[in-house]
Amino acid sequence: MPTFVRTDKCDGCKGQDRTACMYICPHDLMMLDRDGSVTGHPMKAFNQEPEQCWECYACVKVCPHQAIEARHYADIVPMGASVQPLRGDNSIIWTIRFRNGNMKRFKFPIRTTQEGSVQPYNNKPEAVFDEIGDHSTLFTKGTHSCDTSQFSAG
Repeated sequence: MPTFVRTDKCDGCKGQDRTACMYICPHDLMMLDRDGSVTGHPMKAFNQEPEQCWECYACVKVCPHQAIEARHYADIVPMGASVQPLRGDNSIIWTIRFRNGNMKRFKFPIRTTQEGSVQPYNNKPEAVFDEIGDHSTLFTKGTHSCDTSQFSAG
């Protein structure tokens, strides 16, 4: 099930240009209803296309007020239970609250890199566009073997 915003917890990230969920959503689904004309809840975030949600949980994890929830997969969380993440500097703690009141917590390290620190073209040669049709100079040279005979005009 796609994510949904609990309006009683959301503060619209205090009226910033973009809320945290808008910034992190890979599919640009989260929006801020500034005047309440769309949802009836001014300065609250909402998922504008729930059926398009990838259920990646990025918005659930990034929300500073834990205002975004989702019905989680039954193999992890049984029906009627709820899950909330609490993100720290180097770990994330998932708290599962079961229907009978029991709680379990799971702590995982955050394995991300600093923003802007990834260098995808490190140790790769500069592109030479005149040689783009020559398969021996492809960017992925040496990573796999391929029968190129199927690509030749015959």
